[in-house]
Amino acid sequence: MKFKRASREELAINMTPLIDVVFLLLIFFMVTTTFSRETRLLVSLPEARAEAAESNPTQIEIIVARDGSFSINGRGLVNSRIETLVQGLEIESGGDHSLQILLIADAEATHQSVVTAMDGIGQSGFTRLNIATQRPQESEQLE
Repeated sequence: MKFKRASREELAINMTPLIDVVFLLLIFFMVTTTFSRETRLLVSLPEARAEAAESNPTQIEIIVARDGSFSINGRGLVNSRIETLVQGLEIESGGDHSLQILLIADAEATHQSVVTAMDGIGQSGFTRLNIATQRPQESEQLE
């Protein structure tokens, strides 16, 4: 009796498709993963430590109240529109655009109100703008 020897082929597993699938999964998870990076800005606002400037009689004071209303040299304007502010500045300055403008805004006034006031000052042709600040509370208590 003769036994036939079965030809043994070497069994090989082709790893290329498996590696392709693993790389595709890796790329998929890298692209779809969300990273929890919070986008917060830490802002340190400056404090003014300089002495108060002397009141200049040739300056115009614009006050922005908490509710967004404007006052020019202590006189309130009828509305908070930029056109009214520009007309008030023209009347108060008498056409002299070299005067200094002192912008005093309430700490709780909206940013839009302050920007509107600055825009109105710029539209009126004034170039000398000062923004009023106050001393920090803790330094006042130490004195």
